[in-house]
Amino acid sequence: MLTRRIMAFGGLSGVSLLTPLTAFGRHPVHGKLHAPAVHRGALPPKPLVMLDPGHGGKDPGAIGVSGTYEKHIAEAAASELSRQLLVSGQYRVAMTRSEDRFIPLEGRVELAQHHQAHLFISMHADALHDRDVRGASVYTLSGGASDAQTASLAKTENSADRFAGPAFHGMSPDVQQILASLVSEETRRGSAHMAASVVNSFRNRIGLLTHPSRHAAFVVLKSSEIPSVLVEMGFMSNRLDEAALRQAVHRTQVASAMKTAIDRYFATHSGVMTG
Repeated sequence: MLTRRIMAFGGLSGVSLLTPLTAFGRHPVHGKLHAPAVHRGALPPKPLVMLDPGHGGKDPGAIGVSGTYEKHIAEAAASELSRQLLVSGQYRVAMTRSEDRFIPLEGRVELAQHHQAHLFISMHADALHDRDVRGASVYTLSGGASDAQTASLAKTENSADRFAGPAFHGMSPDVQQILASLVSEETRRGSAHMAASVVNSFRNRIGLLTHPSRHAAFVVLKSSEIPSVLVEMGFMSNRLDEAALRQAVHRTQVASAMKTAIDRYFATHSGVMTG
């Protein structure tokens, strides 16, 4: 698990901070000190988008009506989106996984924080009890679920850490509630803005659920500083959605719609520039 550490000044105990630089093998500086040169017109770094293909490794995710594993669909779609973002030259991209391996939910959040991501997108294609339900949808973090279907979906997603084995202890419901309350208002607004951008970009291009923007207490969306959304590209429990997601052409269309959503998000979200 990735953690941040505050580095101490090792090996300098007992040394006064006022010790002249000559004591460390440096010569004293004579004359005036000059400010470092400022390069006018220098562009800020490109925004970093963290893509999170759901599940992986010993966690297959949902299994489609014809046997397709969600983990493979999620990775293929995220890889295509990564390709499109990088080709545009406007973004830096990192992925929580680019191969078939298991990562605990908290580890995914920590990876995004470690990379100092500007946006976190978790990509899925889950299953529902009602096999007639089909279409894409997008989810943001909330202490309570927007509806019963979303509550069930969040419960399934949050149980993914069971694949880590009995020695792994994930977040308790109480801790989840505390972390959800720590998410800043600015982060919540950013997440809602990205969710709206996804819905607008998918409309007329990718089939959507009725009321496609929903919310629940998804563990993987609990970064306090990074706007985060979970995108369901469709449902593996529906034979038409599964058949579409198995096709590279359809996944490319989904990725293209996602890129449009990301472009719109950064074009209208203050504080981050693309170029």
